[in-house]
Amino acid sequence: MATTAVSFESISPADFFYRNRSIAGFDNNMRALYTAVRELVENSLDACEDGGFLPTIKVKLSEVSPNWFRLRVEDNGIGVPRDHILPAFGQILYGSKYEHKQARGRFGLGGKMAFLFGQITTSEPLQVVSAPSDGEHIFDVVLRQDIEENKPELVKWERRKNREKKHGCTLEFTLEGNWRSAKRYIIDYIEQTALITPYASLTFTEPDGTAHKFKRSVKVLPPQPTPVNPHPKGMDIEQLSRIIEDTKTRDMVTFLRTHFHRVGPKTAKAFLKSINMAYSQDPRGLKPNDLVKIARGLEDFDKWLPPDARVLSPLGTKLLELGIRSTLNPEFVKVTQRPPNSYGGHPFIVECGLAYGGDVPMKESIIIYRFANRIPLIFDEYKDVAAKVIRAVPWSRYRIRPGMPIAAFVAVVSTKIPFKTAGKEFIADLTELEYDIRMGLMECARSLKGHLRQKEKVQRERVRASVYEKYLPIIARDIAALAGRRKVPDTKTLIQSALSIKLEDEEEEVLPPPAEEGILEANPPEISDSEDSDEEETEEE
Repeated sequence: MATTAVSFESISPADFFYRNRSIAGFDNNMRALYTAVRELVENSLDACEDGGFLPTIKVKLSEVSPNWFRLRVEDNGIGVPRDHILPAFGQILYGSKYEHKQARGRFGLGGKMAFLFGQITTSEPLQVVSAPSDGEHIFDVVLRQDIEENKPELVKWERRKNREKKHGCTLEFTLEGNWRSAKRYIIDYIEQTALITPYASLTFTEPDGTAHKFKRSVKVLPPQPTPVNPHPKGMDIEQLSRIIEDTKTRDMVTFLRTHFHRVGPKTAKAFLKSINMAYSQDPRGLKPNDLVKIARGLEDFDKWLPPDARVLSPLGTKLLELGIRSTLNPEFVKVTQRPPNSYGGHPFIVECGLAYGGDVPMKESIIIYRFANRIPLIFDEYKDVAAKVIRAVPWSRYRIRPGMPIAAFVAVVSTKIPFKTAGKEFIADLTELEYDIRMGLMECARSLKGHLRQKEKVQRERVRASVYEKYLPIIARDIAALAGRRKVPDTKTLIQSALSIKLEDEEEEVLPPPAEEGILEANPPEISDSEDSDEEETEEE
């Protein structure tokens, strides 16, 4: 019987994403140009915020030849240290965003995929100018990516004295793109980034030289998120194995307290008792079946404290409202922040807002602005959890009708945003997220309802005033004539007196979510501020 030879091979991560670049949002020239701008701007914002610097970011897109564009992004962040410049820009899945904390990026992939796309479409290298905030030199580097080996290829390296004490990073490279198709998405992204980061100064220059400038409207950064240990809920066997390989602890109680989030001695002992494991068991001596038992027990144990939301950095209602007002100049804004919640061991906070009037466009449906860890989400709106909730809210109960100039804002921050794709364009419809988004939007809608009611009352007063202004002078003139008086009474005073009688205010109606449209039967448990620590727990007898 004849046999067919089968070829086996191993490829590098860079080679994998080169062959499957659509996974990261580089499936066509329009999407590639947009994704390149987005990824580099996000990296720059993170670099500024990590160093505590108010971001000043300049993005310039120049047309080199038909469908070839030169992209330059400059920031005033912390820069990239000397020893990390080559792998940071030339090695896929190498980066600084693998800590368990809130961050815009998660994979160490997006920026390097933009450089890789530029290299494979134009064969041009990447130029890097890095001025580390804690260094004395500026590094001018030109490099390429070795796709098969997933490593950087150095083309040029120069070092010069940083006499002006600058800090930040400038990246410049050439890529193939479709500016005509990508233009509206890129400009929308820059505008929405300015909205969600009112503390940033952003400048975007189009290929024809048109500059879009967004000045910072506030000089205060939101508090920075902090890295935390993983929450025990949702831990798998592989994660346990990796933690055990690195642990220096010698008993299970210390192991649980040291390597997991919000686990104190009392809770650790209660968990070990629930799975019949000795407190003194050395983690390094655990066998595979022990790891299976622990992983299952971690998931089933119901006495873990929920994740601490202090590890998150929401924008805050004041900054979000300021960003909305500075961008859309609305007649009315209401912003709210939901209490912290969690899913699968990951904490999250939802912020919602509604804007009415001003520069908000009038459309048949509500305009949706979506943000995840302060990233504007531009594509795949219909699939997003926020769009699903907005379609389900009974807006007519709040005097909101199709065609009104209304925009809804939904911002989610978490240590792990549940994106549905690697392109990070829409959020999965988890039950916990649905509930908090719906409650936040309905709270904003109740305030907007009061504003609309008051506006209708003012409109009625104006109609009354127009009637009085039209007929009262005629009536006063005729009455004066019948009475034989030459002087006609001053009707303006009468009109003002009539309109000064205020209508009795209606009581504000608080509408609970209709049972048939509710997403959850009850509110998920909110996160407590209490810590499971030695100081708050007593040792078991």
